[in-house]
Amino acid sequence: MANLPKDVTITDSHPKSLMLQKHIEYIASYGNNKDDYEYCMTEYLRMSGMYWGLTAMDLMGHLQYMDKTQIIEFIGQCVDPSTGGISSSVGHDPHLLYTLSAVQILCILDGLSVLPVDRVVQFVSSLQQPDGSFTGDKWGEVDTRFSFCAVACLSLLGRLDAIDVDKAVEFVLSCYNFDGGFGSQPGSESHAGLIYCCVGFLSITGRLHNIDGDLLGWWLCERQLPSGGLNGRPEKLPDVCYSWWVLASLSILGRLHWVHKQSLEKFVLACQDTETGGFSDRPGDLPDPFHTLFGIAALSLLGNEQLVKVNPTYCMPQYIIDKLKLRPQMLTI
Repeated sequence: MANLPKDVTITDSHPKSLMLQKHIEYIASYGNNKDDYEYCMTEYLRMSGMYWGLTAMDLMGHLQYMDKTQIIEFIGQCVDPSTGGISSSVGHDPHLLYTLSAVQILCILDGLSVLPVDRVVQFVSSLQQPDGSFTGDKWGEVDTRFSFCAVACLSLLGRLDAIDVDKAVEFVLSCYNFDGGFGSQPGSESHAGLIYCCVGFLSITGRLHNIDGDLLGWWLCERQLPSGGLNGRPEKLPDVCYSWWVLASLSILGRLHWVHKQSLEKFVLACQDTETGGFSDRPGDLPDPFHTLFGIAALSLLGNEQLVKVNPTYCMPQYIIDKLKLRPQMLTI
């Protein structure tokens, strides 16, 4: 079997500057046709999709294009009356991922009053297990992603006291690997997305001092390929979403300057769709709201002056975090 390519090629034909207006139009028009096949097939992650689009639009400085009233009403309809958890869409089961997305959206829109906050907090705290881990929902899957979702959600609501933080930290640190990274559970392979969740978790809980910033920073920097793009683990292709997971983790660790910023920016910009707007995972692929948010957020972290400053822990505009008076811990060299 022939060796598969482990990187992409960026040519002069790929875009080299941020096409801001194109992306604004792409996000503003996404979902206008409710009968569109792609829109119908993504109902199971609608809440996260709304968070991606709304946050991207806010980082581009054009939140006014989004229908605030309609979004807040939709979230209210997705609150499960029996548990207080929030689902991806009306009629779906509540899940921690979508509960966090909804809280993030409402923080941006100043609409938290629509939530039964005490019930939401009870839902999140009910998912903590005796070992400190969290399940995503009643079906019992344990993952460090859910540990991050729980503390991020509760910290945004000002209710971290509702869980056993020490036990939660103990579980996350049990997923710390010899290479400096983190996996989904104890003994699982290090992965950039899960590293972001665990580093973000430790920054919120004030426990970053428990990890080796140099060792983890080295692992993260090794994710940069000759194209400038970043992958999620060794021997994988680069992907725009890891421009966020890796870069945000390095930012929290105080080691953002350990990657080659110019080549990474070149890769991210090359992933723009010049016809429709939006970002794809790699140059030439189809765009989607997920990669559009993380492409824009990465460019914000890289200092693009056309964009609003993003907070690396919450992936929300920094001005929102400032307004909430949240101060996640950051490591310094």
